[in-house]
Amino acid sequence: MNYSEIENRLRDIKIEDFIWVIYLIIIGLSYYSNSLEKRYFLYNDIDSKEKYRKIIIVIFSILLIVYLYFLKDSYNDIVNIKESDSDKKKELIYLSFMGSLFILISGVIFLYIAYNDEDIDVELAFN
Repeated sequence: MNYSEIENRLRDIKIEDFIWVIYLIIIGLSYYSNSLEKRYFLYNDIDSKEKYRKIIIVIFSILLIVYLYFLKDSYNDIVNIKESDSDKKKELIYLSFMGSLFILISGVIFLYIAYNDEDIDVELAFN
């Protein structure tokens, strides 16, 4: 690796560190939204139901931005494939891109469900 490649990788790691902070915030929001969902089901608290839905929509909107970043990063890896790269490395880069694309698609679907499921009938789970 030359200096420029190391510098780029360190920049990527700094961005990924920021994304970990975002994930921690999402975990906190998810924990809070679960308590609101529980309050809705136990006490039929309509206000808790609406807060829960809004938080879930915010969570999946934020996650979509994160997923877009990873898709763009994977696409950049494809663009930067070198002829001299091994077939295995090329295959793994393409698989990484496909995985990022599928995660983005799942995020769009979950956001659609969260936005349209006014009765909280569908359990949303994400990893």
